[in-house]
Amino acid sequence: MPIKIPNNLPAVDILHQENIFVMPQDRAVTQDIRPLQILLVNLMPKKIQTEVQFSRLLGNTALQIELELVSPRSHIPQNTPPEHLQAFYKTFDEVRDRNFDGCIITGAPVEHLPFEEVDYWPELCEIMDWTRLHVHSTFHICWGAQAGLYHHFGIPKQSLPAKLFGVFPHQVEYRNSILFRGFDDTFYVPHSRHTTVSREDIEARSELQVLSSSPQAGVYAVYARKYKQIFVTGHSEYDADTLDQEYRRDLAAGKPISVPENYYPENDPARPPRVTWRAHANLLFCNWLNYFVYQTTPYDLSMIPETER
Repeated sequence: MPIKIPNNLPAVDILHQENIFVMPQDRAVTQDIRPLQILLVNLMPKKIQTEVQFSRLLGNTALQIELELVSPRSHIPQNTPPEHLQAFYKTFDEVRDRNFDGCIITGAPVEHLPFEEVDYWPELCEIMDWTRLHVHSTFHICWGAQAGLYHHFGIPKQSLPAKLFGVFPHQVEYRNSILFRGFDDTFYVPHSRHTTVSREDIEARSELQVLSSSPQAGVYAVYARKYKQIFVTGHSEYDADTLDQEYRRDLAAGKPISVPENYYPENDPARPPRVTWRAHANLLFCNWLNYFVYQTTPYDLSMIPETER
């Protein structure tokens, strides 16, 4: 089944070129199917790029998805045209009275700031509190995962001595987790961050369970509240050239940056990047949508209960 997104969203043409079935709104309304309602809280600066990345993964399942886009009203993005935001995005106030089967809270390039100094932090806290009552399962990514662990469980982020930058091998620790059903013994995930979270801090909270980790990248996936909240520290949604773009951007700006690890063949930036994470990215999102959204969400979204804190 397809992903239903606004008719003129730039992602439509890109996904069609990749043979991903996208259903425009005017066709979807003719079908007698209750699609999964997924909210994307997009905190990334290049919002169009991020929309494509997540639409690609959400559209690669047998489920019909209806994607709603939200951007913080308390922040004005500098890398997305205002007309695009006006045409395709809602504010939180416009969706706060609705319920959703799933929600994705993306990363954001604000690691250098304490959480409380991020201009949209109060609004994001309000959104994260709201998800506990109005969303069946919420998927937090990278800085979004750090923000969620800090807000809900008081776990601080910690600065790394150097940027964690590259594609790193990971293992599944909790073998009974069906979020990682079908995963190989070793799988790869891109990371691009200056901060991390401590395993000791996570394991000190009985509500949290570490699912997967990496010797180089540390804790990768954590869940709470019976998978109502999932936190992943990497960027499995990244395109083949996303790290390449970041690397060349920082080089051009004169910033200290190392060649991303395990990314270019023989670590040679003159050669095209080697993609080693795409299959597992698709499997991760398929498992989340299937096992923790579709199979357990109520048909009537007004029945989503507040889980015990």
